[in-house]
Amino acid sequence: MPNADPASLFAALGDGTRLGLIARLSAGGERSIVQLGEGLTISRQAVAKHLDVLHGAGLVHRRKNGREVHYALRRDAIAAARLWLDQVERQWDGTLSRLKAFVEERG
Repeated sequence: MPNADPASLFAALGDGTRLGLIARLSAGGERSIVQLGEGLTISRQAVAKHLDVLHGAGLVHRRKNGREVHYALRRDAIAAARLWLDQVERQWDGTLSRLKAFVEERG
């Protein structure tokens, strides 16, 4: 994966348009910029810029096919984001458990 930095991953996912593009790609397979932009109220160039951000964060793979560029979701990047969230969840669970034990000892 080009960029496994969680901050970059979540920054790229922090936009509604980019989340929508990820959702469109989650069905699997490759899609062109034109296909990904169908029904959106933004220009083809705007879709391309959003896809560049997702590519830079390592969330999508792109492949040139003639004059078109096709994009596919990088499931390994989504899995990396999920692992990071799972780690944060475990840390919070541990912190809350210690807080509960502390309060119960004092109470």
